[in-house]
Amino acid sequence: MRRPRSATQMHARVRPQASPTVHALRTRDAQRVSFAVTGAADGVPVVVLHGGPGSGSQPDATRFFDLTRFKVVLIDQRGTGRSTPRGGVRHNRTDRLIEDIEAVRVRLGIERWGVLGGSWGAALALAYAGRHPQSVTGVVLRGLFLTSAREVRGLFVTSRKRAPHAWAKLCAAARCTQPAGLLARCAARLRRGGASDASDAQRRALALAWRGYENAVLASASTRRKLVPARISHKESRKLVDKYRIQAHYLTHRCWLGETRLLSLARVVAAAGVPLAAVHGSRDPVCPPDNLRRLARAVPAAHVECVRAGHLASDPALRERLADALAAMFLPSTHEGRTLRRAA
Repeated sequence: MRRPRSATQMHARVRPQASPTVHALRTRDAQRVSFAVTGAADGVPVVVLHGGPGSGSQPDATRFFDLTRFKVVLIDQRGTGRSTPRGGVRHNRTDRLIEDIEAVRVRLGIERWGVLGGSWGAALALAYAGRHPQSVTGVVLRGLFLTSAREVRGLFVTSRKRAPHAWAKLCAAARCTQPAGLLARCAARLRRGGASDASDAQRRALALAWRGYENAVLASASTRRKLVPARISHKESRKLVDKYRIQAHYLTHRCWLGETRLLSLARVVAAAGVPLAAVHGSRDPVCPPDNLRRLARAVPAAHVECVRAGHLASDPALRERLADALAAMFLPSTHEGRTLRRAA
């Protein structure tokens, strides 16, 4: 018997004919939040929440969707992508991001929509759905980040064993001699003004070192992923400074969430009858695979699956299962009888 085609295969040749339309939401605290809309005007609405924090939305996130049947909304969170002020951390907190997401939904006249989030975006998806369950039809997560001190320490201290040379370069750029203080030192050096203010050149060097360490950690989880240093323009390096300034700002505050609160919000989502699905890579070096089991214990009704993959959504195994999860949740007529396996 021929194996049924996955959602990825079924819509691999389906692409939108028109470019995404870009809009801006102006907030009362002087922020300009950019968001793009693509896909079918009458399609199933799903909002995509990017990771980082600080990364900005990625246009290729639409590859998980059949754009003849979905209406996809990509939001650049405060200070990222086209949103301004670029790299700003003032008025930039998780509660404000949640308000922005809800304001975009109202602006578009969408009664309820699905939510897709990856990494930090998965944490934000749970936080948003927990605060506004009446606005959400379902939540799909990839590479769940639980915003715990344990995970942050894992990235900046424990993971140095995965990429010792890149970690040493990051410490040198941050002028840090104590591993436990690396994140705080990065945050201080990237912040504008203050006693620890660095020059533009020093901030760019730190951002490049952070990116190098991040890429080395991600590469450590895959035998296929080769770490090739890429040349980067002055403009691109400034964008990295903005990205990591926001990321350091959020991580030093545990994203104003923390694991206990985030899992409590996940329970609120389930109690409201909102379906929840999560796909996680078994070799994820950034967000521990145990996060999936923690979610499953907190929310037994969640459909969870651990696949042989790393952290990035570009991993073929994750990409395929994520597309399947989206189709199964929001287009059930095309996936009758297909369900995600529960984690053991």
